[in-house]
Amino acid sequence: MNIGSMLIGLFGGLGLFLYGMKVMGDGLENAAGEKLKLFFGKIASNPVKAVFTGAVVTAVIQSSSATTVMVVGFVNAGIMNLYQAAGVIMGANIGTTITGQLVALNLTEIAPLFVGIGALIVIFSKGGKVKEIGSIILGIGILFLGMKSMSGSMEPLAKSEGFKSLVATLSFNPFLGVLVGLGLTAVVQSSAATIGILMALAQNGVLPLTVALPVLFGDNIGTCATALLSSIGTNKNARKAAVIHLSFNIMGTIIFMFLLKPVNYFITALTPDNVAAQIANAHTFFNIANVLIQIWFIKYLVAFANKVIPGEEIEEKLGVQYIDDRLLETPVIAVGQCEKEIVHMAQKAKGCLEMAVESLKNGDEELIKKVGETEDFIDLLEEEITKFLVKLSNEDLSKQQVDIVTSMFHVVKDIERIGDHAKNVSDLSREKLNKRLIFSEEAMEELQSLYGYTLDALTRATGSFENNNIQLAKSVYEVEEKIDKVQELLRDNDIKRLSRATCEARVSAIYLDILSNFERIGDHSLNIAEAVLDINHLNKLNESAMVNQILGEN
Repeated sequence: MNIGSMLIGLFGGLGLFLYGMKVMGDGLENAAGEKLKLFFGKIASNPVKAVFTGAVVTAVIQSSSATTVMVVGFVNAGIMNLYQAAGVIMGANIGTTITGQLVALNLTEIAPLFVGIGALIVIFSKGGKVKEIGSIILGIGILFLGMKSMSGSMEPLAKSEGFKSLVATLSFNPFLGVLVGLGLTAVVQSSAATIGILMALAQNGVLPLTVALPVLFGDNIGTCATALLSSIGTNKNARKAAVIHLSFNIMGTIIFMFLLKPVNYFITALTPDNVAAQIANAHTFFNIANVLIQIWFIKYLVAFANKVIPGEEIEEKLGVQYIDDRLLETPVIAVGQCEKEIVHMAQKAKGCLEMAVESLKNGDEELIKKVGETEDFIDLLEEEITKFLVKLSNEDLSKQQVDIVTSMFHVVKDIERIGDHAKNVSDLSREKLNKRLIFSEEAMEELQSLYGYTLDALTRATGSFENNNIQLAKSVYEVEEKIDKVQELLRDNDIKRLSRATCEARVSAIYLDILSNFERIGDHSLNIAEAVLDINHLNKLNESAMVNQILGEN
């Protein structure tokens, strides 16, 4: 037996397997698009819904490690509590079994056909859903080519006395099998890859289910390594989420090690002549049964994590709330969370404007100071969001996601400028207060009328971005036109007051500056609305191109 050739074949096959999983997962993720974002956007405290969310998301992105890393990120950002995190983590363990079931179909003989069809679709499609479907097909083909390579490289093991001796040792010492699975998965960072290796061995008739079962249990513990590493440097709650993930899998392994023989008997009875299918079924059975057992004890898992890591961060996090670099594992969800963060920033800018106008009316020095602090916070958000968008733009994004990310850069800048103009208004309010200037009742009413239109434009623009509402975005045009017209009228009125000597020049200068700032806020609100319309227009063009392509093929 040539060990060197076997290891090269195994290494290459494993590489193809992992790459096929990635291509297939990316295709599924991009094809799911908005639907995938909705799952993480509506996580409820109901543990069943959380488990369902974790299972679906993991089945789509083909990585329980990526899901748990995202969970750590969500908890670190303070937008998911530990009870929700526990449910999603449990669901991720179920979702990851889909890969094993797919491999168990044993389509290695027609794998080249999948590769050929998938490659042709990817190369000749112009983008959109068709290209993502091609990626899914191509990924499946590459995955099975990897399985074929691994299985072929391991054929000599069937005749190896040394390997037979190792299998016998594992048969008599199942806890050693757990350690093998744990170590292998921790190194490879993919339980699906470890299971693929087990199946390749099983297809050559050298690995019975009795030996594979403990290794499977160890796989689930080994996959916790990614989340544990990801939790380094996070807050206590995020580290607790990683502890929950680890304790859940360790507890499941302990339970099922006592049930090794009954589980072996049950799984063997389902598919008596197919060890590869038995391994896939055992993986699925173990994870579903483990969730059904432990879902009732989530509060105890959380209590245990609180004991292991005492204390809790209660201070408000200064900075971004919805984004975390760990979310970059799944760009679709990262895009959705970035949208939420931008809305958060827009709400701060709106509040900044409201406080500035209130300080103008009441001469409140504390409000003026608070506007300055809020504007500094908006600047911080702009910096953090822009950094995140730069990282996100370097990920493997679909054409639609690239368009959305590009528009986000512009929207963030417009919101930051709105904060600047609100700060300008508060500075003018301070100047008015310090110089003890008085606006006439007529002038204050005029400013209030223009402010009403300005606030309306900003509210509509923010709402259109948050809800991707085309009609609301279009309505900003009408409001912005009113702002322009009213501003011109108010400037004329101010000139008349100056000519009648009913207004001081210093008051007029401040008044006109405030009008200009309101008008500029209206302009930036319109820019946000136009970004929403541009994205929807590009999406329609992409969909139209895809339909034309399909019609052309037919």
